[in-house]
Amino acid sequence: MSTEYETTETLDVMGMNCPMPVVKAKQAVDGLGSGDVLEVVATDPGSMSDIAGWAEATDGVELLDQVEGELDGETVYRHYVRRTGS
Repeated sequence: MSTEYETTETLDVMGMNCPMPVVKAKQAVDGLGSGDVLEVVATDPGSMSDIAGWAEATDGVELLDQVEGELDGETVYRHYVRRTGS
């Protein structure tokens, strides 16, 4: 999948562990409009399954992509979530 998304907002949850990346993502998504895309940047490897599970179980939220990479020598996980409902 492409990792080029027009993000409306970027949420930095680096250094936070479960459940905080999901809690913060939910709060951020609640403030977005329909069609807006949130990029979540995390260092918790568990965020890959946690955010995927949350998005799948939540109406009005679509997980577009998840990408593992590096930033300043640290493994980071980028999640792209679209708000699909109002």
